Amino acid sequence: MRQRTACTRDCPDTCGIIATVEEGRVVQLQGDPEHPVTSGTLCERTKDYAKRVESSERLTTPLLRAGRVDPANPRAAYKEISWEEALELCAKKLLQFREESGPESIFHYQCGGSLGILKRLNPWFFESFGPCAAKRGNICEGAGFAAQQLDFGESESNDWFDLENAKTIVLWGKNPNVSSVHLLPVLKRAKKKGAKLISINPIRHATSRSCDLVLQPRPGTDPFLALALARILFAKNWIHEKAEEWCNGLSEFRQMVECRSPSDWLASTGIEVETVEELANHYFDGPSTILCGWGMQRRANGGACIRLLDALAGITGNIGMPGAGVSFYAGRSAGFDLSFLKGVAVAPRTISEPRLGAELLAAANPPIRMAWITCGNPVAMLPESQKVAQALQSREFTVVSDSFLTDTAQCADLVLPTTTMLEEDDLVGSYGHHWISNVRKVVDPPPGVRSDLEIFTEIAEHVGIPGAFPYDAEGWKERLIRDLEPEGITIDRLRQESVRKPFVPKVAFEGRKFPTNDGRIQLIRELPTEIPPASREFPLYLLSNAISSAQGSQCEGEFQQGPPEVQVHPETAANLAGGPLQDGDMAVLESELGSMEVVVRHEDQLHPDAVAIPKGGWHHRGRSANALIRARVTDLGEGACYLDETVRLRPAAR
Repeated sequence: MRQRTACTRDCPDTCGIIATVEEGRVVQLQGDPEHPVTSGTLCERTKDYAKRVESSERLTTPLLRAGRVDPANPRAAYKEISWEEALELCAKKLLQFREESGPESIFHYQCGGSLGILKRLNPWFFESFGPCAAKRGNICEGAGFAAQQLDFGESESNDWFDLENAKTIVLWGKNPNVSSVHLLPVLKRAKKKGAKLISINPIRHATSRSCDLVLQPRPGTDPFLALALARILFAKNWIHEKAEEWCNGLSEFRQMVECRSPSDWLASTGIEVETVEELANHYFDGPSTILCGWGMQRRANGGACIRLLDALAGITGNIGMPGAGVSFYAGRSAGFDLSFLKGVAVAPRTISEPRLGAELLAAANPPIRMAWITCGNPVAMLPESQKVAQALQSREFTVVSDSFLTDTAQCADLVLPTTTMLEEDDLVGSYGHHWISNVRKVVDPPPGVRSDLEIFTEIAEHVGIPGAFPYDAEGWKERLIRDLEPEGITIDRLRQESVRKPFVPKVAFEGRKFPTNDGRIQLIRELPTEIPPASREFPLYLLSNAISSAQGSQCEGEFQQGPPEVQVHPETAANLAGGPLQDGDMAVLESELGSMEVVVRHEDQLHPDAVAIPKGGWHHRGRSANALIRARVTDLGEGACYLDETVRLRPAAR
């Protein structure tokens, strides 16, 4: 039997899936050929998702901690209990802490482990019960999203296929081979129509081979490359003659840009003026689109970086028209009726997501006594992994809802086994395009496994707020799309096909009209923070990047065996202060925060000032890059400065 569903993992492509099910098992996953974006193709990590569903490491019963966790055998620290015991214990602790210390002593954390819209009901439980303490900030797109809200009034993008109208496409920090594989055929068609493709990235990724121009700036210097580009555009008078009509602060922006010469702006980047002049020529000869990667806004100056790219579009007129724009985000929740959720606006206290460990430990009057984690693995995915683990382990009661005994689950007093995306009903939007899809339960979960919605519906009964969860999954889906029904979008229709949101224009800010106070772009007027150069002691920038084989920390245990591999330029490896490193050598990767054993791989496509490591490594296996990364906050949006960490490599002791 072939069944239509959709992917809810943290990916902009949000694929339509055709699942082939035989005798209650998923035997094949294919891309939905009728989904306009997916077009019949799945990425490697989702094509093999059935292995995750049937993994022998799946949790199938609630687990209560009974002893100290041994990373070599964490399961031995837990005893199995019934669901009724688990729910009663959760209810008892929730009611106890609320009575004794107030709801602000209870903290709920959720991240992007699933982007299904029904997962938004998890924080709804804690808002209804308290409201309780909530997270503040956003490690994923916080800085860039806040930047575009300041500049444009909202963060929105042109239609996915509008790229085919562009004359120049700039992949600024974006690697579609890993982060958005369904962009590749669109880029190919655009290039066939004559578009110039430009890559700006410290890594020459696979897409670079088909680019007409490749710039490889030193890590962290993108804002200054953007300033140099703006300086050249002004010098050549390559500014739209009517830019002042839609740009507020144009003269101040120009004054800021012209305070240095192009060569001065480029001093830290390693890029020649002539190369940026060529870039300027292509970019002005629009319509031009900038496709933003998410990594470059995960720095201390990340918000300013995106604001400078927005400004480039504004001054040249490359926005509000077909083939143009600065594509960072598409409103994945737009259209769903989530008006009942108030979030941090009603939370009695908030905890910074990028500084989660430190702020949980420091919280007082009252302390955070209970933590509940859903849709996330913060020990593996947040900076300062060890401090996050310490903070969760030291709460009086920590609950983790997950399908596996992750780094974070190993910090829990109680672990609740949850469904995967093939075992639950949901709806999903996308932050990369504008299609909505139905998510269908194509197989039953293993006995003893429940969805988050089932868990919180039952807990709500136990703590006396049954009215907060009046529907089952299908009822909630009907409730959440009621504003879309006048547009012809119904659950019955979504069961048959994915539907583009009809209220979202195919050109963002069409006619260069912006939802800001004065209807214009608000150009940045402050120089970005200059990231301190790497020191002699820690001379390399650590790039913890997404990889094709894993979605964050979601991968099978077999891929988390042994030391992680790191990539380093061969010339860099040959000239390290601690001695040369050959391809395949064991080494120690160190930061100010800690160290880990790694295997060295030479990669001549990587910038010589960087070392690259896969993100999502498991902390209890000694593979988490975040164990080396200090918890620092971006200039806007309270994101995490993942890519500002500097490290050194030295040979391992023999």
